This record gives sequence, structure tokens and C-alpha cells, in this order.
Amino acid sequence: MPTDADENFYARADQHIHLSNDQLADEPGRGKVSASMLFAASRFNAWVSACGFQSGEQMAQAREETLAYFVEQYRLMLEEHLDDYIANFDRHMAPAQP
Repeated sequence: MPTDADENFYARADQHIHLSNDQLADEPGRGKVSASMLFAASRFNAWVSACGFQSGEQMAQAREETLAYFVEQYRLMLEEHLDDYIANFDRHMAPAQP
């Protein structure tokens, strides 16, 4: 869990996951739903970042630092989840029981 997470961190994340799972019912494909989620996260994070600046010039000066932060956070989270799926593949990928 990120160090700045609050008690609702997982609930909010689960809501995003449930939305993506619901979108799979329309059969656009996992890759397309994943791409949409990534696009939305990047768009939202760009807006969150912009809220911390007084001008586009100021934001441009922090561009590389901002990119590094978000890429590192994503990498850490993805590594954690990949490791979990590798270690628990059979449990995570088992067919749902009726």
C-alpha cells in the first residue's frame, strides 16, 4: 500500500476495478478495457498534477519530476501485483466456483 494511503484506499481502487469488470460484459476485450483505464488514470493524474501549479510554465519545469514520480509509483504497484499473481497463479486464475 502506498505510504499516503488512507482507510478508503482499497475501496476506491476496488470501485475502479469493478467498473472495468462491468465494462468487460460489453465484450470490448480485456486489452481495450485496460487501455481505457490507463488512459483515464493518466488523464486524471495530469489534472491532479496541474492543480499543484500556478502556471503552465511552472508545470513544465516540473514535468520530468512529475513523470518520474508517476512512472515509479506505477512500476512499484505493478511489480507487487505481478509478484502476487506469479506466487498465487493457480488461486487467482482458478475458474469461479458455482
